[in-house]
Amino acid sequence: MSPRQHKPHEIVERALELSRADGCVVIAGERSTANLRWAGNALTTNGVTRGRDVTVIATVDGAQGTASGVVSRSAVTAAELEPLVRAAEAAAREAGPAEDAQPLVTGVPQAPEFTGAPAETSSAVFDDFAPALGEAFARARGEGRELYGFARHEVVSSYLGTSTGLRLRHDQPTGTLELNAKSPDRTRSAWAGRATRDFTDVDPRALDAELAERLAWAGRKVELPAGRYETLLPPSAVADLLVYQQWSSAARDAAEGRTVFSRAGGGTRIGEKLSGLPLTLRSDPYAAGLECAPFVLTGSSGDDASVFDNGLPIAATDWIREGVLEHLLTTRHSAELTGLPVTPYTDNLILDAGGTRSLAEMVAASGHDGPALLLTCLWYIREVDPASLLLTGLTRDGVYLVEKGEVVGEVNNFRFNESPVGLLSRVTEAGRTEPTLPREWGDYFTRAAMPALRVPDFNMSSVSRGV
Repeated sequence: MSPRQHKPHEIVERALELSRADGCVVIAGERSTANLRWAGNALTTNGVTRGRDVTVIATVDGAQGTASGVVSRSAVTAAELEPLVRAAEAAAREAGPAEDAQPLVTGVPQAPEFTGAPAETSSAVFDDFAPALGEAFARARGEGRELYGFARHEVVSSYLGTSTGLRLRHDQPTGTLELNAKSPDRTRSAWAGRATRDFTDVDPRALDAELAERLAWAGRKVELPAGRYETLLPPSAVADLLVYQQWSSAARDAAEGRTVFSRAGGGTRIGEKLSGLPLTLRSDPYAAGLECAPFVLTGSSGDDASVFDNGLPIAATDWIREGVLEHLLTTRHSAELTGLPVTPYTDNLILDAGGTRSLAEMVAASGHDGPALLLTCLWYIREVDPASLLLTGLTRDGVYLVEKGEVVGEVNNFRFNESPVGLLSRVTEAGRTEPTLPREWGDYFTRAAMPALRVPDFNMSSVSRGV
């Protein structure tokens, strides 16, 4: 029997009925995806997929504390639910007491749409986008460049039910577009990406025009040595750095002296000024265009999440306000350990400093006192030192030389070594905030809005060849 013959809310209710544990949380995720792929100015593949996954979290009380067991499976039918529930209960009985154990969440009003059909996407999401993409192909072909890339749209309907009476639901649309333009001889390449909820706000023709300009810039090659350069980081690169910073901002780790947010001598750096600019880094599940789940929805526990917190409401949070560190990630358990407020992980991130200049306007104000660099994006980002959050990685798809307010050529790629926290302390200008797609972390994190940043001394630690 097809799993789609059973409604997701019915799967949740049946699993809760089958539970013999002291507590139970069930999450049913209904997923549909549509995609387009293209190469050499022509579509290559397209398709629509659907699927379901079910996660059961069983909690078992004991003399030493409460244990939890988590089991997830895909394409689960009603007939397969009991083995899944029993497996979660067995995992809980075999586990030791959970350090993050808390009473399951109560008192959250039931979502009125809990029993409704899941939201879905289809190829119709590309009805306006696909013809515009065809126009971009024709123009690129006529002007001697080739376009490669993909567009993907996914809608996930998550149904959360608990033995304490919670019945919650969230529908999450996620769209991404990545477009590469290459010269026919493959010596020049440029990239642009966008995140979207429904593809109505994405114009591939405008992106192709942007890439054509960048390929033209790359017609002149300039070799530069490693060193520290005034550098303009576009919103995508800023997002990649700050998303990693956010993932590294668990309050417990900081309180225990293990991260860049640990205060010398003990405690955290909350209350410390991190930037001379009025930078505000925040998350808000109701931010326009970046909406995400307004309650905790997790199938695993760690220092920044707890399965016991499922269903806990999420409020808007300023992580950094006017340059001052205000909050770190906490669960109910880690909040008790650190004495900090409960501020759960939120699936979006916004940086704003009140800037109004576009990236083009920032370029026009650059390179008047010496050469400046304009980046396209970063990739292969890895952590070097958690104590300072020193990251290393590579530039990709275009590093451009700016002199006297104009881009005058493309330079070689570099490996960089920088800490995003250190960068915030040295940034001298932030442009206007706009939605962006992180290049490195776009498979995991898409809901971001960032400004371009000017860094007077970005550390290009070595030249990178063959990228």
